[in-house]
Amino acid sequence: MDQTLKKTKPKSADSFFKETKSWKKEFEILRSIALGSKLTEEIKWGQPCYTLNGQNIFLLHGFKEYCAILFFKGALLKDPKKILIQQTGNVQSARQIRFQNSSEITKLQSTLKSYIKEAIQVETSGKKVVMKKTSEFEVPEEFLRHLESNPKLHTAFLSLTPGRQRGYLLHFSGAKRSETREERIKKQIPNILNGKGLNDSV
Repeated sequence: MDQTLKKTKPKSADSFFKETKSWKKEFEILRSIALGSKLTEEIKWGQPCYTLNGQNIFLLHGFKEYCAILFFKGALLKDPKKILIQQTGNVQSARQIRFQNSSEITKLQSTLKSYIKEAIQVETSGKKVVMKKTSEFEVPEEFLRHLESNPKLHTAFLSLTPGRQRGYLLHFSGAKRSETREERIKKQIPNILNGKGLNDSV
């Protein structure tokens, strides 16, 4: 068998929980709650993901300071306990519930089950998060100056798909310092002029 194929074969959920070193106890409790929902357990993006008829409902993931359950359509949940967190201002649909130890998860078991139940109901109802239009995204001042002084760039940017436009705007505005925003913009101008998106390799 090709060694490359061996290495790229996705790991199973069992392997993930067995091999993980961070948040092991917390993940075990969260998995137990998740499996009680009768959703399908898969590995997506390297994380345990729970799906209904192929649609993502939530996943479990861990960071340095916390582990979390992330609801893909969390913005549509009622959140009576006010525990859902929007990771950044640019995240429109997903919401997290974060934990720093296993006791926090244990205390919220019944709440988590009700949130999961509601998330399933949201998915089966066909509800969708209304995403912001590209025109509603902030255009960094530095990029505006380039667009105003370079008609070709302006035309090229407007010719990009809305998704590619949003990708660039989020990338540029994600830098806190003006100098960094300027560097990012200058680096991407050739790609914009060539009609490429931020993540287009060719």
